[in-house]
Amino acid sequence: MMKPIFSQNFVKRSLAALVTTVSLTMAGCGSASTDNGAPDGTGVTIYKNGAIYTVNPENPSAEAVVITDGVITFVGSDTDAAEFETDSAQVIDLNGKMLMPGFHDVHIHPIESGSENTHFSINTSETNPENFIPAIKAAAQQFPNAAWLIGYGHDIYALTESQRSPLDIIDAAVSDRPVIIMEQTSHSMWVNSKALELIGYTKDSANPTGGIIMKDKTTGLPNGILIDNAGEVAMSVALAATDEFIQVDYDGMVEYTLPELAKHGITSIVDARAYWKRGHLDVWNQLEQADKLTVRASVGLWAYPEDDDAEQLAKLKSLYRDDANSLLRINQIKLYSDGIPSNTTAAMKTPYEFDLLGIEGNKGLNYFTQARLTNYISELESTGFDFHIHSIGDRGIHESLNAIEDAGSAEGRHRLTHIEILDPQDTPRFAQLNVTADLQVAGQFTDPSHWSEMISLIGAAKSDNLVPIKSLQDSGARVTLSSDWSVSPFNPFIGLQNAVTRAPQNLTLQDALAAYTINSAYVMRQENKVGSIEVGKEADLVILNQNLLTIAPTKINQTKILQTLLKGKEVFRSTDFNL
Repeated sequence: MMKPIFSQNFVKRSLAALVTTVSLTMAGCGSASTDNGAPDGTGVTIYKNGAIYTVNPENPSAEAVVITDGVITFVGSDTDAAEFETDSAQVIDLNGKMLMPGFHDVHIHPIESGSENTHFSINTSETNPENFIPAIKAAAQQFPNAAWLIGYGHDIYALTESQRSPLDIIDAAVSDRPVIIMEQTSHSMWVNSKALELIGYTKDSANPTGGIIMKDKTTGLPNGILIDNAGEVAMSVALAATDEFIQVDYDGMVEYTLPELAKHGITSIVDARAYWKRGHLDVWNQLEQADKLTVRASVGLWAYPEDDDAEQLAKLKSLYRDDANSLLRINQIKLYSDGIPSNTTAAMKTPYEFDLLGIEGNKGLNYFTQARLTNYISELESTGFDFHIHSIGDRGIHESLNAIEDAGSAEGRHRLTHIEILDPQDTPRFAQLNVTADLQVAGQFTDPSHWSEMISLIGAAKSDNLVPIKSLQDSGARVTLSSDWSVSPFNPFIGLQNAVTRAPQNLTLQDALAAYTINSAYVMRQENKVGSIEVGKEADLVILNQNLLTIAPTKINQTKILQTLLKGKEVFRSTDFNL
């Protein structure tokens, strides 16, 4: 993840979101025979008089779709669809509205980003960390019984450039219980002395795998900043699974995240970092058992860099679950090859121009080395797992491709995500190795207008072609678009607009739509079930308030979802759409 230049509070639910939850509950429970007329996935529903975009190159457009018991049974003209009209069939006139497959977001953090286990956020644009003290104190008063006070949102450069030690600043706010604050990219944590004590980080502590305990240059003591996996280890202590934490995570999914996904037309997701030691699998299982899922979900199990390989590999194998008929599948592994460039931890082939970490000749770090990643792929692909590998720096990308080439097989559907700083020599390898390129462009910080901001870190040449989606598409790579929420908004229309307007590294609208639908269905191993509108596929569909194919590209982000169907059942309907 590159350094965001926007602020996003992902810990507090808005009143509007709660209203959405109520409207979703009311709209999603009807059927053809109920008062509100909402499809319930049974019987016959006919959508006609529409601008239907199928994402099927053999039959890209249609006027009508017929759904029978949640499955698409006809795609074609209004005239031919009339044959399906019976007294029991529900007929919905689209009045020219666009209907298309539901969106996939194959890199999202739904449990983390919608949970109120994070107690507070601080102003990401604040440059003087002394000004964070009142907000931290206020949070401590608001949550007097929290064993750990957990926050989000600072910029790491505000801490590293502060006049006073970051540890002294946060201790001045709260010193009697542990405090941990996640940096806005999630790749560092700011902790107080009480937290350091409970974690066990001291002057003599070695850096954990994939992380750095930053220390005072004079005293050698930890200064309160924990980089990458050093911070992840700390957060694992703060959020160790309890019944209370699991319930709060569950409530966040039911009350906020799932309704918001449906509202934005997202019918399939990949949980891109399921912390199974924090109870995330308990949350997913409870959602399934309570019949609360309004998306198809593939869970990416987090591979802990600090764990013993033999023990972790055995545990991961035991968690595998892949019932193709279930909305919930546990069939992916998420791990990091490297860090991020703003922390100077993305793995680079050449040293950073500026080094945040004080390491001479710093070329970034590895959570998982190439050799270790090769071992994990060799051990877990045969179980059925696909790998979702965070790779940002040119060295991290190169090593990840090498590991897949060495250990992967034709059965694997592995992908690299982020792919921000790509050596052109590695571009054709994605297609050659059948490795999907998963990219995020919804955040404005990825726009070419911001590329120059990276020059001071990695030099002008490497900063001149960041997130090269067009180069990858032109090389024959399978490209997917995703959000990485909460780093970027999950609204797919923001990602779509940015994808088609970020010249010179932009996609055609048709390619961008495929990236959000059928290509993403492939990496979730469901392209034969959803991702396009074809006879025999299940009806995960969305209706839009404007036709993406006829409007100006700069108006795509203004698009609203009118209705969302999952298996033919309505899971969201806008008040602007009257059946």
